[in-house]
Amino acid sequence: MDRRPGLSPAVAEVRRAVRAVLEGRTGAVVVALSGGADSLALAAATGFEAERLGIRVEAVVIDHGLQEGSDAVARRAAEAVRGRGIDARVVAVDVVANDGPEADARAARYAGLARAATEIGADAVLLGHTLDDQAETVLLGLARGSGATSLAGMAPERRDATGPVWLRPLLGVHRRTTAAACAAEGFDAWSDPHNADPSYARVRVRERVLPVLETELGPGVAEALARTAEQLREDAAAFQDMIDETIEDIVEHAEAGISISVAALAANPAALRNRVIRYVVESEFGVSLTRAQTLEVARLAVDWRGQGAIDLPSCTARRVAARIEIVARGRG
Repeated sequence: MDRRPGLSPAVAEVRRAVRAVLEGRTGAVVVALSGGADSLALAAATGFEAERLGIRVEAVVIDHGLQEGSDAVARRAAEAVRGRGIDARVVAVDVVANDGPEADARAARYAGLARAATEIGADAVLLGHTLDDQAETVLLGLARGSGATSLAGMAPERRDATGPVWLRPLLGVHRRTTAAACAAEGFDAWSDPHNADPSYARVRVRERVLPVLETELGPGVAEALARTAEQLREDAAAFQDMIDETIEDIVEHAEAGISISVAALAANPAALRNRVIRYVVESEFGVSLTRAQTLEVARLAVDWRGQGAIDLPSCTARRVAARIEIVARGRG
């Protein structure tokens, strides 16, 4: 326990959460630092726990260059943790317009963090997402009808094929706790103006939707949403194991694409059948199918009435004898 005389309960809670993900690790770690209360509390706790465990830690501040004075904000954040004995660096990134402002900034941020981790020699990056962030993510996924994968929210640990492990130690910690820990540590946290801009759906969920749900349904809504995400991640992991086993038996490579056995696909329950279709298309062509598109492809197996080829993003699906062929657009 960290409850020594004079130690803030909020600081103790954040430290316990960080210790749980650091114990057993030996390699250097990076803390993603924005200068906000969540990331400052995370950095302070990581610095404290890493020293006890003999782990090197460095904070990395990403400067997106999207707001006037962002470079000064980044420098202040780095200086704040340097004052606590934590190494820190500022990394400027270029945000390329592609999928919208939020998604583009996120892509640039993660790429910058991954590059910094490689330069530092760190095998893990700690991110400051809280239980409240998780609840907001689940609600947004629910509103968009994105399916169970989206409702599973953010994973506490995510491993990419290459690059660092992404760790989120604070998914069980409330934002109010990180704010209290930050205040107890004497940090002057920065408030990102984007976090108060109602033009962003996430801000509207945070400022309007969740408070209404808490008022009308009672306290604990955020915790319930976070529990839902955890349960759905468990389901998704089980489904993924089933998908991997199924694909080995029913999917074959075809010219410019893949082919799937009609009989084998139709024999599976709808939930597994649809996931197999979405997974193989995303793996082969790098695109995500909508539910309507997925069901149209499934009909080639379970409701075949001679329908023609189905145009999908970057590819085309058609039935050929006892198989469904999914090939690159313009091929076959």
